[in-house]
Amino acid sequence: MKVPQAGAVAAVIALALTASGCVGNEEDKGTLSIGIKFDQPGIGMRETDGTFTGFDVDVATYVAKELGYKPERIEFKQVFSNDRELLLQYNEVKFVVASYSINEKRMEKVDFAGPYFVAHQDLLTRAGDTSINKPEDLNSKTMCSVTGSTSAENLKKNLAPKAGLLELGGYSDCVVALQESRVDAMTTDNAILAGYAARKGNEGKFKLTGQNLSNENYGIGVKKGNKELQGKINDALKKMVADGSWESAVKKNFGANYKYEPAPQISTG
Repeated sequence: MKVPQAGAVAAVIALALTASGCVGNEEDKGTLSIGIKFDQPGIGMRETDGTFTGFDVDVATYVAKELGYKPERIEFKQVFSNDRELLLQYNEVKFVVASYSINEKRMEKVDFAGPYFVAHQDLLTRAGDTSINKPEDLNSKTMCSVTGSTSAENLKKNLAPKAGLLELGGYSDCVVALQESRVDAMTTDNAILAGYAARKGNEGKFKLTGQNLSNENYGIGVKKGNKELQGKINDALKKMVADGSWESAVKKNFGANYKYEPAPQISTG
């Protein structure tokens, strides 16, 4: 798999605007560009040897196979929570598989295939911290979340309006801030948090508080209006569930003790 250098959002836009109106076409280049996260253990992770691991990686690879692309023809590109829509709009990637929760605001800008997974918002704290047992305990604390994520907004609006908030560029940055006691908790989907807690080197350092603060339906983002691709991806996801590959990928990436929801009903679109 090819590994491109991640560019700034401004560079992406500049490249698109100077392309004389040309639309990116991965098929012509012989590769399929897919946006994933590079820093989410268990979801989408670029390992030190350049390989990619995680549930989203397995889903993306399966979908690509159904679209006619072998693994060596996949080009994974790094996406962040705040630039997924831009990369789709400017044809930098064909689709995005990046713990991408479906909501009405995002559906104004992109279309979604799926959903293919259901996660729940939770809190990650230091293992020895007994002061945070429910969301309201954050009112006298500081939490970390990723810029562009909906998790902190959900907490601040509904449960902990007085909580301090540190927004950083990536989940790995929040984990470091939590470990260094610059924040008291980290919030995002439980699947992502579980991946960090189980990551080699983090064993015993962190714990999930076991909250189910939201239902996060992960979808695969495609450029707005690309109904043909959306339909093909939905067909691939249905096949992945039916042949057992979906459940195998869940167990492989999140471990036998992770309590996951059954595969959600995939759209007919």
